[in-house]
Amino acid sequence: MTPHGMLRVDGTRIVADDGPVTLRGFGLGGWMNMENFITGYAGAESQQRRALRRVLGDEGYERFFARFLAGFFTAEDAAFLQSLGLNSLRIPFNYRHFESDDEPFVIREEGFRLLDQVVQACAGHGIYTILDLHALPGAQNQHWHSDNPTQWANFWGQRQFQDRVVHLWETIAEHYRGNPWVAGYNPVNEPADAHGSAIGPFYRRLEAAIRAVDPDHILFLDGNRYSTQFDQLGDPLPNCVYTAHDYALPGFVDGGPYPGVSRGQFVDRARVEETFLQRTEYMRETGTPIWVGEFGPVYTGDPARDEQRYRLLEDQLEIFERYDASWALWTYKDIGLQGVVTVDPESAYLRRIAPVLEKKARLGVDSWGSTDAGVRGILEPIERLFETEFPDFQPYPWGARRWIHGHVRHVMLAEAMVDEFARAFEGVAPDEAEQLADAFSFAHCRVREGLATILRRAAR
Repeated sequence: MTPHGMLRVDGTRIVADDGPVTLRGFGLGGWMNMENFITGYAGAESQQRRALRRVLGDEGYERFFARFLAGFFTAEDAAFLQSLGLNSLRIPFNYRHFESDDEPFVIREEGFRLLDQVVQACAGHGIYTILDLHALPGAQNQHWHSDNPTQWANFWGQRQFQDRVVHLWETIAEHYRGNPWVAGYNPVNEPADAHGSAIGPFYRRLEAAIRAVDPDHILFLDGNRYSTQFDQLGDPLPNCVYTAHDYALPGFVDGGPYPGVSRGQFVDRARVEETFLQRTEYMRETGTPIWVGEFGPVYTGDPARDEQRYRLLEDQLEIFERYDASWALWTYKDIGLQGVVTVDPESAYLRRIAPVLEKKARLGVDSWGSTDAGVRGILEPIERLFETEFPDFQPYPWGARRWIHGHVRHVMLAEAMVDEFARAFEGVAPDEAEQLADAFSFAHCRVREGLATILRRAAR
């Protein structure tokens, strides 16, 4: 298939040579940037990989991940996206596929081999790709999805980390320069610069470096504070789309009914639209396109609650359509929480890790997909202590309560469970390791038909 020229920004729209293009698609979470709730491990990706190598041995480890990376998204997946009527895929990746901390600035070609296989599979089915650096050296935000085992985002305070990212994007831009099926580059996922003073200058430096190599591709720039805050970015840069992330409160795992009260706030369709307008105010004021780079509810398995979440999703999609917003739903494939394609619950992989998943849920280990119900006895005394002794302590980005939960549930307990996940693979030989990884291939997965139906309607 041949696209109608390179995509570019023209006022409030993304356009090709033959007119406006609205990007509608998914994010490919869990592939080149793994996440704990997507594939089932605890903690951060690097922790999981180290633990699995110890248990599986070098050969088993290499064969497991080779099969996982080769099979997670193939031409079959691209054909399925095309069948839904979607036209784009945001591809998150971890810098570690391209560069080692032991050898900074030395680029690994293996990263391009992996990215190319998905870019080409998508192009063959008329699907644009957006390349998303989801985990940066030093960690650009405070959470697990930047492969961060702590709550410190060190990227913003160290020039070497920033230099490495500029160099990496120069190399990526050289590789994909002139490729019309690459819609553009999303250089920093969900930045969280606590002081707000580094992000604007860094974006300008990065934009100039990329443009010197590749003057044509769109840059998709996330706002600060996890792509919700844009006042620190200054005036818009040329041929750039500013991207909001628009998760709605009733869609979280602890969300209430929709419409109804979630986390102390009443949320109905009007409130969902109001939040969208707040998060996209910068784009509308500057006359630039709107792209919602992430959004979407999680699903509980309770038909009544999931029906409410489908209604929430439909409302969001209708709002995006009304305001000419492009979008990328999070996430395409996982073990059952959020994806439109999910691993078969009867797969050998999920049966093997079932006790780990139960314990993670019981202890509230995953930030995305579990609650604190089982560990309130630990958390309540700490929360009361901080309310009494440190009433003014409101750490970035979301305040004391979520900071406490981050340390206790998502760092301390998560780290304690890393080896427990790996032990589920004890005794697995290399051949079996490959077979376990194959659970993520499209042929062995299931489709969440209710979600697929909604997306087909929205694409029309």
